[in-house]
Amino acid sequence: MMKLTRSLLLSRNLSSEKLLVGKVVDVQEALCLHSLLSRAGMSTTGAGENTVPRIFAPYSIYKGKAAICVDPILPTFTKMDSGHFRVDRKGCILLTFGPAIGERKYDWGKKQVFALSATEIGSLISMSPTDTSEFFHDPSMKSSNAGQVRKNLSIKAVPDANGYFISLNVVNNLTKTTDRFVVPVTTAEFAVMKTACSYALPHIIGWHRLTNPQLGDSAKKSSKIDPQLLDLEWDK
Repeated sequence: MMKLTRSLLLSRNLSSEKLLVGKVVDVQEALCLHSLLSRAGMSTTGAGENTVPRIFAPYSIYKGKAAICVDPILPTFTKMDSGHFRVDRKGCILLTFGPAIGERKYDWGKKQVFALSATEIGSLISMSPTDTSEFFHDPSMKSSNAGQVRKNLSIKAVPDANGYFISLNVVNNLTKTTDRFVVPVTTAEFAVMKTACSYALPHIIGWHRLTNPQLGDSAKKSSKIDPQLLDLEWDK
């Protein structure tokens, strides 16, 4: 029985590795793969360390030319000498865009991300059916590499006030490439985004900890994610 169990576990692990290596997935697998790729950035914890499991629950919208996944990312906290905790890294709403390469197929290996700050989330939440919002990020703004990569997120209402176009334009002057994603969303889909962002906002800025101050020593680990994924966009 033990040998059978080990064989099943090995088979599952091999299947997971094949899934992570492959880039092209259909819409049913896309959500699972997106979460697995996110988990991959957290898999370096030693066997002797205690970890706090994370829950992955992105809101995903799949359209003909691209898909968008909306993830809340909690802030991390650090313990001060006084024993109290303060925010170490701010939270955000992470938007992940993936291009479509066929019918119901998306290439997450070519994804681009955009991290909305608390104020930018407020702009999204307050949008009316006829509003337009634009956000500009420079991932290297605070370094000598400023201007090498520029990101422009645009949310524009469609003329008939029956939805929005969410577009991301990424210009990389190092690789001489430009990536553009356009995802049309319905009024209902955008309403879900706004409601979810409204609910997540107090958590993004860390206020949920005011009513649950028992952070423990794992406070910083509980929200650990791959730092390269956000590309230093936290304070933009």
